[in-house]
Amino acid sequence: MAGEQSTGTFVRVAGETDELRARFGARIESLTETGESPAPSLPGAWAPAAGRARWRTAEVTLSWPLHNFGPSLPNLLATIAGNLWELKPFSGMRLLDVTLPPQFLSAYPGPQFGAAGTRDMIGVRGRPLIGTIIKPSIGLSPADTAQRVAELAAAGIDFIKDDELQADGPLCPFEERFSAVMRVLRRHGDRTGQRVLYAANITGEIDQMLRRHEHVVAEGGNCVMVSLNSIGLPALTALRARCQVPIHGHRNGWGLLGRSSAIGMSFVAWQKLWRLAGIDHVHVNGLDNKFCESNASVIASARECLTPMFAPPARGCEIMPVFSSGQTALQVPDTWRALGSVELIHACGGGIIGHPGGAAAGVRSLRQAWLAAVAGIALEEYAREHRELAEALAAFRR
Repeated sequence: MAGEQSTGTFVRVAGETDELRARFGARIESLTETGESPAPSLPGAWAPAAGRARWRTAEVTLSWPLHNFGPSLPNLLATIAGNLWELKPFSGMRLLDVTLPPQFLSAYPGPQFGAAGTRDMIGVRGRPLIGTIIKPSIGLSPADTAQRVAELAAAGIDFIKDDELQADGPLCPFEERFSAVMRVLRRHGDRTGQRVLYAANITGEIDQMLRRHEHVVAEGGNCVMVSLNSIGLPALTALRARCQVPIHGHRNGWGLLGRSSAIGMSFVAWQKLWRLAGIDHVHVNGLDNKFCESNASVIASARECLTPMFAPPARGCEIMPVFSSGQTALQVPDTWRALGSVELIHACGGGIIGHPGGAAAGVRSLRQAWLAAVAGIALEEYAREHRELAEALAAFRR
């Protein structure tokens, strides 16, 4: 592991002097064997040494000199998450965490708004931002989308986002859709004084994303969304350099990296790279979600988003976690108990739009659930005097 990703290859070569290895070689900081496995985790691995019938497992900490690659996220990634995953000596490998030196902050600005700046934009304090996703994901025209947004804004919602599947298709072009949405949001703001955060999906090629961002700003928009795994770190860095509004990071495709315990990387490591590159929010899944992730993993991911990456006096780069996927009022008490914070966006699609009393009742049910949870009141007790919460509990209890 250390040799392949620094000075070495499969055989000692001319020029690989002891002095060069001492200066540029990766160091093994620790190696703790954790057990044995009767079979390789993945195909393609070498068999154990003669006389052994098992594969050994371990946790390893490596370090690299910064001057090997400099403060560059793409080149860092090539080092810590590159060819290692293909090497025959290993039947499985997973990146668990990464610690970066503060020199990276000289090359990358980190989040521009984060949780505090996002709240400042819409004036929400002391509770989570309650949000939802435009549904159906695909098939709506620009006018249909604007009508959905008008209904959600009237319901008192804080945050609305495009679905990641809706970007700039020929039947719902981005600029036409966003302009139609902003007309209704401006009218809503003029009438009520309430600002709604709308995350417009600008995912595309770099020049397309920059043009779409300019259109968002020109129309008075206040948030953009990108599919992180689709655009890559350099594209996000280019967007962050020009961006004037919060960047909502969607992690679709995350399962390719995170689902197997035998390969890929943890969310803890993955989100640090994107935080440094400049996202302000990121999806962390939600409790009792429709995907395969455990509740413990979801909470650990959310906590990491709120944990500083660098020691003072360097900036912390904290961002706002977004809880989503099958979320309703039912998950609120457990989310509050496990996270102990209201620094989150609680994005509920069916939990708001599918409420039997309509979207406005869905929004109220979420706010009521959070008020009850923070106050330490059981949902069933609070629901006795709050009809919307009672209807949500009856409709969504599994």
